[in-house]
Amino acid sequence: MTDLFLPLALSLVLTLTLELSFALAWRVGRRDLSTVALANILTNPTVVLCHYAAAWYAPQFLPAVTLALELGAIATEGLIFRRRTRILHPWAFSLCANALSFFAGKLM
Repeated sequence: MTDLFLPLALSLVLTLTLELSFALAWRVGRRDLSTVALANILTNPTVVLCHYAAAWYAPQFLPAVTLALELGAIATEGLIFRRRTRILHPWAFSLCANALSFFAGKLM
């Protein structure tokens, strides 16, 4: 259990740090920062857990699964931001924030 908990927790902390910092750079209002955090708390553990499951059970499909998971996270967060925040260009924000987190994770 701890073998899975640590990567999940580390991924979430890294994602929250990067995406909240990115939100500040995007000039997201303080009122909307909690929504950005909650959207990531919703999507990140799901994406990471499904990624680990795919890596374990179907490694031959990992690139396709990763793409689908990331697109799903972008779509989910974009929809949340569009409906619940005043973020300008919520879809572009979601895409850029998730790309930042994804590539930062790849560098680690």
